[in-house]
Amino acid sequence: MNPLLPTSIVGSLPKPSWLSEPEKLWSPWKLRDDELREGKLDAQSLAADEQRRAGLHIISDGEQTRQHFVTTFIEHLKGVDFDRRETVRIRDRYDASVPTVVGAVSREQSVFAADASGLRALTDQPIKWALPGPMTMIDTLYDDHYKSREKLAWEFATLLNEEAKDLEAAGVDIIQIDEPAFNVFFDELEDWGIATLERAVEGLNCETAVHICYGYGIKANTDWKATLGSEWRQYERSFPLLQQSSIDIVSLESHNSRVPVDLIELLRGKKVMLGAIDVASNTVETVEEVAETLRRALPFVDADKLYPSTNCGMAPLDRRVARDKMVALTAGADLLRRQLSE
Repeated sequence: MNPLLPTSIVGSLPKPSWLSEPEKLWSPWKLRDDELREGKLDAQSLAADEQRRAGLHIISDGEQTRQHFVTTFIEHLKGVDFDRRETVRIRDRYDASVPTVVGAVSREQSVFAADASGLRALTDQPIKWALPGPMTMIDTLYDDHYKSREKLAWEFATLLNEEAKDLEAAGVDIIQIDEPAFNVFFDELEDWGIATLERAVEGLNCETAVHICYGYGIKANTDWKATLGSEWRQYERSFPLLQQSSIDIVSLESHNSRVPVDLIELLRGKKVMLGAIDVASNTVETVEEVAETLRRALPFVDADKLYPSTNCGMAPLDRRVARDKMVALTAGADLLRRQLSE
């Protein structure tokens, strides 16, 4: 990555209102069949253009072709029955009706490679693609086959590795694995979470990233955050392990959070994708607020390894708010970049 402080979003952007109901997760599609396929790609093109116009350096698909960052990948796998639903506790935080694993999971063909090729054709800038991590995937299902969270996670890690290699072949420059579950299940994180993450990215030549946050700006997540006290130290468990891993970039939440910024020191030597935009608020950050969030991290990460970003995905936000927040991210990074060159 050539520019100092290269900017990007973490994952999702709001979808156009003609594609799905706005400001809502798991929102049903408004189109069907060929119209839906065309509409998804049109939305992906719009999302890429909005990122470019906002001045972002790394372009993503904004997850426009997916209903949800986890379930859309699982929908294309064998062994999971979406008609057989069970209620489970997701991230030990809220109950949801989820599909059931009924047999051996497998992937017949790439889920996202065609969409990634479409994104690659839209821009000469670096592109990033996000995949759900093994631990987060198993936490979004009811398992009636393997009867072992660890065994199912290893199966998913192998399928994710196959998908990641197809994405790399499609021209993706950064493959990001989303593992918000790493902030909840600490014993599993240490026992097999990092190992399955490593399996998911094994053999890749492109850059790899892992995103760990405190979740979308939805009520279940904001209520949970309110119980975490004056300091959020969950990263203290994952960062030392990730610092020793093969992952190139670690993405974390920072702005308007209670994460002690000095925890970033635990990642010394890694690239850090720092969340400088609050996705749980409609208030658009000022240029100086963004710059200050980034500036506070500099004692703990070298400037050439700092990647300004959002705290998490912005799917539940108003589309205009999300656009303004991307502009603010770019402007804040520009300000700090100028100050560092003086």
